[in-house]
Amino acid sequence: MSPPRQAATSSLSVIAIDGPVASGKSTVGLRVAARLGYRFLDTGVMYRSVTLAALEREVSLEDAAALARVAETLPLRLGEIGPDGAPPHVYLDGRDITKALVAPAVDRAVSQVSAVPGVRKAMVEKQRRMAKAGRIVMIGRDIGTVVLPDAPLKFYLVASAEERARRRFEERRRRGERVDYQAVLDDLKRRDRLDSERATSPLKPASDASHLNTDGLSIDQVVDAICALAVRP
Repeated sequence: MSPPRQAATSSLSVIAIDGPVASGKSTVGLRVAARLGYRFLDTGVMYRSVTLAALEREVSLEDAAALARVAETLPLRLGEIGPDGAPPHVYLDGRDITKALVAPAVDRAVSQVSAVPGVRKAMVEKQRRMAKAGRIVMIGRDIGTVVLPDAPLKFYLVASAEERARRRFEERRRRGERVDYQAVLDDLKRRDRLDSERATSPLKPASDASHLNTDGLSIDQVVDAICALAVRP
């Protein structure tokens, strides 16, 4: 069962951006937030943090109750957008874990961890509290459908699996990883399937979301389209 809907947030200045893995929502959302002077929350970072903590503590990924306890007690702190537009750093119990969140082991496990109902419940509660102050761009898989169903601006970014795999492949190569494109594509399709078929908060667009296909579009073009709607009278 999905977490219950809640009343509208206290501010209209809330932008929800959803989409599958590597659809461009992280880069787009960050630039939209920087341009508008909003806060930025990548909810995927929160699920990755739970995953990393579970792996470090050697919690079984099959133990839903233990994973939920990790999520409920996670000493997580998110930083601010950097002066150069860099993504906020992420801190777990005071330790900067930003780079550790993109480790292959986390990549492989995060969809399984984020499908646990108790994990999602804990994270959704935290995300809703963060949105109450308004002036925030929040990105994820279920922002417009579950976390902030009353958000005034909702976007759903899509791109072909091949294009998304290419982006993720290039991103990992830039980090110096040795990576195979086909392996990236296969893993992306696996994660799409897990995200779309999970019982709790499956990946799907909100009925009132604006769809943006990012195939062939530059980041700036997508950012311009979202900001134009955000600042219209």
